[in-house]
This record gives sequence, C-alpha cells and structure tokens, in this order.
Amino acid sequence: MSLWLTAIVFIPTLGALLLLVFPETQGKLIRTVTFIVMALDFAISLPLFFLFDASSPNFQFMEVYEWVPSLGIKYILGVDGISLLLVLLTTFLGPIVVLGSTSIKKSLRGYFGAMLILQTGMLGTFLSLDLFLFYIFWEVMLIPMYFLIGVWGGVERIYAAVKFFIYTMVGSLLMLVGIIWIYFNITIPDVGHTFDYLALMEHTRNMPLPVTAQLWLFAAFALAFAIKVPMFPFHTWLPDAHVQAPTAGSVILAGVLLKMGTYGYVRFAMPMFPEGVDYFRPLMLTLAVIGIIYGAMVSIVQVDMKKLVAYSSVSHLGFVMLGLFALTPEGVTGAMIQMINHGLSTGALFLLVGVVYDRRHTRMIAEYGGIAKIMPWYAAVFMLVMLSSVGVPGLNGFVGEFMILIGTYETAPLAAVLGASGVILAAVYLLWMYRRVFFGEITNPANKSMPDLKIAEWASLLPLIVFIIWIGVYPNTFLSKMTVAIEHFLK
Repeated sequence: MSLWLTAIVFIPTLGALLLLVFPETQGKLIRTVTFIVMALDFAISLPLFFLFDASSPNFQFMEVYEWVPSLGIKYILGVDGISLLLVLLTTFLGPIVVLGSTSIKKSLRGYFGAMLILQTGMLGTFLSLDLFLFYIFWEVMLIPMYFLIGVWGGVERIYAAVKFFIYTMVGSLLMLVGIIWIYFNITIPDVGHTFDYLALMEHTRNMPLPVTAQLWLFAAFALAFAIKVPMFPFHTWLPDAHVQAPTAGSVILAGVLLKMGTYGYVRFAMPMFPEGVDYFRPLMLTLAVIGIIYGAMVSIVQVDMKKLVAYSSVSHLGFVMLGLFALTPEGVTGAMIQMINHGLSTGALFLLVGVVYDRRHTRMIAEYGGIAKIMPWYAAVFMLVMLSSVGVPGLNGFVGEFMILIGTYETAPLAAVLGASGVILAAVYLLWMYRRVFFGEITNPANKSMPDLKIAEWASLLPLIVFIIWIGVYPNTFLSKMTVAIEHFLK
C-alpha cells in the first residue's frame, strides 16, 4: 500500500515546517522554498491524471489505516473521477498563488506557512473517505484562511476575517452534529459504529435510513455546504472576504475553497441522503436560480473591480448548483467541469485585478480608463479571461454552462430558462467593466506611467490561459475522467 496520496496531502505541511528554519529577513529564500514545495506537490500529483483508470467508478490509489480503532476512526484516502480534477486544480494553483504574492512584504514566513497549511487542508478534504478525517481537514482549512485575511488583508480585514470564521464555523458545527448522529445510529454488522464513508454508503444502500432522518441529515449537511459555496442567502461573507483578502488569498478562495461546498454535496449530502435530495430539490433549484440572477445583477452596480468579480462567483456557483440538482448526466458533468472552469477563470481575474492594484493601489473602476493604450498585453489577457468567464464558445466557460443548461432543461425547463439569463447578465457586467477600464481617453495622469505585464505576472497567468483555451477547444481530455464516476453517482 503506497503513501502517494499522503505525500500529496502533507508535503505542503512539511514545507511549512521547513520555513521555520529560515529567519524572517530572508524573504527571497522563503518565497523560493515555498514555490519549490508547491511545484513539487503539483509534480507528484500530476501522474494521478495519467494513471487513473477512467473506466472504473471505484476509488483508486486507496490508503487505509486504523487510526483510533476503539472509536471506529480510520485514516482513509482515495480518489475517484469526481475528486481527481479538483485535487489537480488545487496543486496546480499552488505555485501560481506563490507567484501572485509579490505584493506581500511583511511576515513572509507566516504568510507562506499559512498558505502551505491551507493547501494540506484543501487536499485532505478532497481525498478523505472517513467522515471524522474529512471533518478534521475541513476545519484545518478555516484557520490559515482566517489569518490570511485577518493579517495580510485590506483595511477592514478583521471584520471580514471574523465574519468568514463565524459563518463557516456555524455550518461546520451543524455538519458535525450530523456526523455524530450517523456514528451513533448506524451499526454495521461485523464492524459496529464507524466513520468509514465507503462502509456507510454500502450499508445505507442496502438498508436506507428512515425518511425523516434523511431529511434532517441532508438539511444539516446541505446548510454547511451551502455556506461554503456560498448559496443565496448565505453568501454575504464572500464579498467581504474577497475584497479584504490579499490577491493570492482571493485566488485560493475562489479557485478551491468555494468548491469544497459543491464537492460536499456530490460526495456526501446527495448520495448518502437521497430522500433529502428529492424533498429539497425544488428549493435547491430555486435558490440556485436566485443566486445566478442576484449575483449577476449586484455585480452590474459594483464600482470596485474586485467586489464585482466576487459577486460574479455567487452567480457562477449558482450555475454549478443548478447542474448538480438537475440530476442528469449532462447537468452533473457540466457542474463538475464548471467547478474547474470557475477556478481557472475567476482565479485569473483576481490575479489581473491584483496587477493594477499593485501599481495604483486602487480597485475603483472610475480611477481607470484608456489603459489598453499603455498596457496592451494586459488588456489582451484580461479580455481573453473575461470572455471565458462570460461563456464565449471556444473557451472553457462555455463548455460547463452549456452542459448545465442542457442537463437542467431535461428535468427543470423553467429553471434552465431563468438560469440562462445569467449568461446575458454576465456579458453585461463584465463587458461594461472592461469598456470603462480599458477604452476611452486616459483622464487620470497616474495611469500613464503604469508598466505592462511583468515576467512574474506572465508566469502566473500563462498556465491558466493554456487550460482556459484547452478546455474550451477539447474538453473531452478532462470530461472523460469523470463520466463513469458521475454515471455511478446518479444510479
């Protein structure tokens, strides 16, 4: 039994411990070591993609060890077609966020240490197949993100960090209550009480839980995940967290952390409590549609570029939830690939907003205008990423949104039609923002001296651009890895 997945999860933690060796004054060395650790983690995770057997719905590269046998707690890691691309997205963004952290000047050891611990928490959450272990990693994510916002964030960072912490903690405690209920109320023959996800899934398929229990458990898990997504009306922590977080924190928050909520639905809430899915499905579809339209309309009136991108996440994650609760192969597959697309496109948008913020220290749209004349490469890259977020054919966003709408129309045509309006509204707020920032005359003299993209900025953006185009042109490279797993999920 290999320790491959364990290495992927804990190499960042070892890197964080390694940073303790270096004095705070050696900032360049701390950055370099962090980048090497993140790049090594990505390199080790990459063979998963090529060695993964896409024809099997089962978990692969499994690691199973007894952890606390007296309580039925095991250390179980595994990856299937649903978690594979999310793991690779997480390790892929690791080196990119290090490159995107050039504006961080204070307490570098603590900053990058928190980044590395956060990486372990995120990877562990995607790979855990024991409910107790999953909860541990879920909570581990909360602490470093709290410090990244609260210490290295903007002017109102403390308010945003506390709000993020309270919202997430409330949801986590509800999920913990559900996990404890499952532990004490399910007894598996020859096993007893356990947190083993696979054993619990097999048992509940043969002996489903009472309907009332499923409804309450689904509600507990669904609320925890809805806060993390975040779904309307639990979204209010997100814009504050995004705006106050440093650029790299926003990239990780949008690119990976929000996917924890949608992943939680696919992995736990939906397969474990099918009666809850049937009962709450109309409500979930309704909230998803409201989120799509509300997030887009609020984005239209934003005067801060970063807050506009933050509210766009509410809209785009609404599409993901719409696809999941369509309960069709096309809808769920579209939702899964849209998780990846959102991580790439919105992550790139936050990096791009960070580029001009580092130069001018303002994100107000009114402060700019005409900068395409002095930053043509920046304007070109921004347009490509912006169009991918809109969902233009040939780029990644179109693939996910098209599949979601097709899949949703099969089972909920009204939701699909209303949700499609989000595509139009996305074009409105993104194209209008682009026109005001990049076109026209340069009226602010401070904008005339801004340099175009630098080497480090190109290095962080080019990998994202490659996959934005790749998924848009030939999505089957990635869709083929999840097809069988999603078919098994929908049985």
